[in-house]
Amino acid sequence: MRLSVFAFCLLLATGSVAQEGYRLAFQISGLKDTTIYLGNYYGESTYLKDTARVNNKGEFVFESKKKLAYQGVYFLVLNKTKVFEMVVGGNQHFSMSTTTEDYVRNMRVTGDEDNRLFFENMIFNMERHKEAEPVLSIIQDSTLNEDKKKQAREDFVKINDKVVAYQNAIISKYPSTVTARILKASQAVKIPDPPRKSDGTIDSTFQLRWYREHFFDNFDLGDPTLICMPRPIYSEKITEYLEKLYSPHPDTITKAIARIISKAKKNQETYKYAAWICLLKYQQPEIMGLDEVYVNVYDTYFASGEMDFWVNDKLKKNLKDHADRLRKSLVGKQAPNLIMQDANFKPRSMYDIKNKYTVLFIFDPDCGHCKEETPKLVALYNKKKYDLEVYAVSADTSMVKMRNYIRDMNMKWITVNGPRTYVGPYQDLYDAMTTPSLYVIDEKKKIIAKKVPADKLDDFLTQHEKFLKAKAAGQGKPPEKL
Repeated sequence: MRLSVFAFCLLLATGSVAQEGYRLAFQISGLKDTTIYLGNYYGESTYLKDTARVNNKGEFVFESKKKLAYQGVYFLVLNKTKVFEMVVGGNQHFSMSTTTEDYVRNMRVTGDEDNRLFFENMIFNMERHKEAEPVLSIIQDSTLNEDKKKQAREDFVKINDKVVAYQNAIISKYPSTVTARILKASQAVKIPDPPRKSDGTIDSTFQLRWYREHFFDNFDLGDPTLICMPRPIYSEKITEYLEKLYSPHPDTITKAIARIISKAKKNQETYKYAAWICLLKYQQPEIMGLDEVYVNVYDTYFASGEMDFWVNDKLKKNLKDHADRLRKSLVGKQAPNLIMQDANFKPRSMYDIKNKYTVLFIFDPDCGHCKEETPKLVALYNKKKYDLEVYAVSADTSMVKMRNYIRDMNMKWITVNGPRTYVGPYQDLYDAMTTPSLYVIDEKKKIIAKKVPADKLDDFLTQHEKFLKAKAAGQGKPPEKL
């Protein structure tokens, strides 16, 4: 029987409409007359996307005329508890049936190859884990010698090889599925042995350079699916790349981030996410001096307008304010001068200090942590071990509180009242949103350290003095970052 052109087009159109949006149908034996939710992962967060009512046969459906925005791992939630996970890829019309006795082993998937692979892989891994348990018990038994463990180690390698071969088969045969992309992303790249030079020596830097170049071979930074995982593997991968493969220097890290974002840029979601997590990572870094990376990332991707497709004006202003505050007080930059009134209402300029080092100490008289840090700084100051002066700024408006604090802490250095300023708020000049904050400034008024704990200041200055002496002798290296 021949179809007319009109009827054929109508059939195609009907089929097309049938696949719009999503329809996820479930039947779970042992579950009835309750409400259940569909959720998804995104980065380090989880979100509820839909709600369904379970009938007395355990049947329920999630459906909408719009497709689910993200491909990745989803889950069902019942009574605030996750029931089981599944994947949602390009196909968003399928059905699943199982029982409450064992959701995974009893799972039957209809109409979706991706979830069939997902659950088969889970079951395969369960079986291999069970197979490996007695082998691992031998390997981990400290009472056995290595000869008795040798066979167990060989058996464990064979089991692991089975898992790798199984996963590789899925990756090879079904590369576009969410399951295959997850499996591939979890595989580490194999670093080749370093080649020998013409003189017979080995290039000691080859493997590190190769690993940097191929670190993301199996992990596609342009695949938004990898953001929607049960564990935040996307941000973890970036953190590993930045922290383990590069020295913690602002210029080095900034260049490494540029490589990351260039790979993520092929997709708007990953472009946005990669830029955002790199920015946040260096907003309050643990390693001194790396806040400069925040400024660099902000300038390149946010101030430039690159992120305007998702960043609103309020967020952009907040990011700008923080970047501008940081850029004025970065390590290596000229320290902004402060001129404020002391306890006698006399203007005191920080730039008038002629000592080799100036310690800028910003505190609040009511701050508990400040009361712990101040005596440590007083002890260092009274030792007169270094040619330094302290310029202490009280964040509180009360002169009475400041005077009492000076007396109680036996502070013999220069102490001024922050709000009584001739150069504007110190918060606009220094990154000191919390107290206490401590900066070390050299005789040329350059910032050489920031946010140093008072009990680490002696160590820093000792290292810095050694560095200056070595530099004068032509062999200096910067002191270690605290």
